Amino acid sequence: MMSLPNILTLSRIVALPLLAFLMWWPEWEFGYLLAFVLYCAMGITDYFDGYLARSSGAVSKLGIFLDPIADKIMVATVILVLAAQGVLRGPYVGDAHVVAGLIILAREIAVSGLREFLGGLQVSVPVSKLAKWKTTFQMVCLGALILGKALPGWTVTVAGFTANLPHTVGLTTLWAAAVLTLVTGWDYLRVGLKHMD
Repeated sequence: MMSLPNILTLSRIVALPLLAFLMWWPEWEFGYLLAFVLYCAMGITDYFDGYLARSSGAVSKLGIFLDPIADKIMVATVILVLAAQGVLRGPYVGDAHVVAGLIILAREIAVSGLREFLGGLQVSVPVSKLAKWKTTFQMVCLGALILGKALPGWTVTVAGFTANLPHTVGLTTLWAAAVLTLVTGWDYLRVGLKHMD
C-alpha cells in the first residue's frame, strides 16, 4: 500500500499547510521564494509519482484515488490563498482575475462529481490531451504568480507600461487555463449527459 509513488503523493498533501503558510503574507518576499521552491518540488513529485508507479508496475488503487485529489487540492489551496491575499489583481481589470480562479475551481469540483457519478455506472472518462494542457497552464500560472511576489523588482517596461514579468505571465496563463478549463469541462459534461436520464 505505502509504495514510494504513494508516499510522494501523500507528501504533496502533507506539504500544503506549509505552502499556504509561506504565502500568507504578501509582503514577505522570502516566504514567497520558499513557497515557489516548495511548489516546484511538489510539481516534481507529481511527475515522479506517476512515472515510478507506471515504470515499476506499482500502480495501486490508493494511488489512483490520491493522485488527482492531491493535484486538485494543491491548485485550490494556491488559488484561494492568492485570492485572499490580493495577488490575483492586475492592470485594467483589477480583482476580476479572481473570476478565472473561480472558473478553475468550479470546473474541478464539477468534474470530480461527474467522475464519481460515472464511476458508479462503470464508465471511465480518460484524460484528454487538452486536459493535460489545461493542467500544464494551471501549474505554470500558479508558479509564476508565486514567483512574481518573490521577485517584485523583476519588471519589464513596454510602451511606457511597467509590469512585474512573472506576475503578468501568471495572470495571462491563468486566463488561458480558465478557457481550457471551460472547454475540457464541457467535453466531460457531454460524455456524462449521455449516461443521464
